[in-house]
Amino acid sequence: MLSGKRITLIIGGGIAAFKSLDLIRRLRERGANVTPVLTRAAEEFVTPLSASALAAEKVYRDLFDLNDEHEMGHIELSRASDLIVVAPATADLMARMAAGLANDLASTLLLATDKRVLVAPAMNLRMWEHPATQRTIETLKSDGVLFVGPNDGDMACGEYGPGRMAEPLEIVAAVSAAIADGPLRGKHVLVTSGPTHEPIDPVRYIANRSSGAQGTAIARALAALGAQVTFVTGPADVEPPAGVAVVPVETAQEMLGAVQAALPADAAIFAAAVADWRVVSASDSKIKKGARGGLPSIELAENPDILATVAAMKNGRPGLVIGFAAETDDVLENARAKLQRKGCDWIVANDVSPETGIMGGGENAVTLITDDGAEDWPRMGKDRVAMRLAERVARALNGDEG
Repeated sequence: MLSGKRITLIIGGGIAAFKSLDLIRRLRERGANVTPVLTRAAEEFVTPLSASALAAEKVYRDLFDLNDEHEMGHIELSRASDLIVVAPATADLMARMAAGLANDLASTLLLATDKRVLVAPAMNLRMWEHPATQRTIETLKSDGVLFVGPNDGDMACGEYGPGRMAEPLEIVAAVSAAIADGPLRGKHVLVTSGPTHEPIDPVRYIANRSSGAQGTAIARALAALGAQVTFVTGPADVEPPAGVAVVPVETAQEMLGAVQAALPADAAIFAAAVADWRVVSASDSKIKKGARGGLPSIELAENPDILATVAAMKNGRPGLVIGFAAETDDVLENARAKLQRKGCDWIVANDVSPETGIMGGGENAVTLITDDGAEDWPRMGKDRVAMRLAERVARALNGDEG
């Protein structure tokens, strides 16, 4: 996926710097050459020796190193890479990037580069939410800088919220998407994700307990393999991935319309938890308790079956149609029946019983069901499930498997 690509990794000074060591390993596993650049603050958290040992490359640290700068080393570093990654990108380092400052090796390298830059921010949530940081982010985005994360999560300071650095595999996916040279290059893949919200009145709705995490991870993994991804998402708890075309929707009917508008596609993956029913006549104002002398009467209608609709298309049907079966009982039996009933090519089945912790959690355990049988995958992080599925999609679309 990244074989032969040269990545310059600037490691900023923050507790999240320890993840950058794993990031080096993950990038090298995929064939990339990684050149680490440590800021002075980064050396308070990771050692140059550890970064050098994992990268099997020299670590660059000092703008005024006599040997390196004899050949204008910061210019060579800035131009020799396919991509420059900053992880963690601290508030200070991003502010210096936005201001065009060049007072150390990292900031000088970033100012001198003619290559794309990807940053993975990491900081306290108050720092992330501060207006000054938000202005910095807008400036960097307008300059074409790519972002991955930050995620919501527990922080070393004891607070919870946005500011946690993206996980190494998320950054790897963003790196691959930025370089965009993989087995799905030239392929268009449609992904649906998240729940749908079917309004009862302006403040109430019918929905499913879906965070959208798995669908988001799938879109990110497909983009990492070079696909052009259209990501149709309901109101999810997670941020949509970078590098894909995001189409936000709320209801099942809106999702169907967005899916049809996005076709044709080489493959379509329906990971959304679409509500089965909608209210026939949603109220324009909040329904008051006891306003009509008792419980309100709500008439339900069946929502469109998006997966079955696309699978049954005679013209413009994607070459590979994949559905998800989130079950609580008789998982494999229900999933096999869904495969036949919906007319899709594959079903990804999982047990979402409350005790599994999968619905809304960080892990998944799935069974891939095709006409050839069922293949159990071990429980793993949703990003790994996504990458494994994306790689199977790539093989199928390239004629390497049925």
